[in-house]
Amino acid sequence: MDFKKLNYSVEEGVAYITLNSPKNLNAFDVPMEDDLLKALDLCEESEEVKVVVLSGEGKGFSAGGDVGTFYRLLKEGNIDLTQMIQKIGQISLKIKKMSKPVISSVHGPVAGAGFNIAIATDFCYAADNAMFIQAFVKLGLIPDAGGPYLLNRIIGVTKATELIMTGRTVKADEALELGLVNKVVPAKELKEETKKLATSLANGPSLAYAAMKDLTFESCYKDFEKYLEKEIFHQSNSGKTEDFKEGVYAFVEKRKPNFQGK
Repeated sequence: MDFKKLNYSVEEGVAYITLNSPKNLNAFDVPMEDDLLKALDLCEESEEVKVVVLSGEGKGFSAGGDVGTFYRLLKEGNIDLTQMIQKIGQISLKIKKMSKPVISSVHGPVAGAGFNIAIATDFCYAADNAMFIQAFVKLGLIPDAGGPYLLNRIIGVTKATELIMTGRTVKADEALELGLVNKVVPAKELKEETKKLATSLANGPSLAYAAMKDLTFESCYKDFEKYLEKEIFHQSNSGKTEDFKEGVYAFVEKRKPNFQGK
């Protein structure tokens, strides 16, 4: 299968999915979302694949939603975030429901939807230069890809609210303290450390792992699909506001946004 915005390979039972749009820091648009959904389906269906590793090419894992696309569509006057939000939520859901262990291996900026997809995986290994940012608030948006749902369960309501409402940067060491990641390693060692974990899991009891994931979903994430319906509703509405337009324009123009609550 050919992919336009990611690389896909399988080695010793491990599928390596690498987001590959480094010019915009692997920002998500519909074509990348489609590629990732197809790649995840391929991993689930393949008997050869026992474990999945998700990473990003270039200077960072992902900058989140593609602000350049938002800016172009706003200029054209025909922006509608619904399809994009539906697909990004399905990525997180698919990772959670997949029968195989999924590892995110992240470095540099891990922002917006990229942040939430990274924490949707079963294991998250981070380079010491990783920077986690719930950047949505800076554009007048709500977190998508299941952000609040996942964060509330991982780090608790108090800290989750802080991160999504302030959009502040969380460096790798703090991410480890909060429980957002499993391990922090020097950037030059990230690939090798991730491979060690992936290889170990690939040689483990795959049927037991599938059962573990099923039970975890049943006990912790059973209402995730219902939550995503509300997320689509709120994000689609947020994308129609003047605050969103101001947030995007301010980002492109490299200035502080002047939100008016409209």
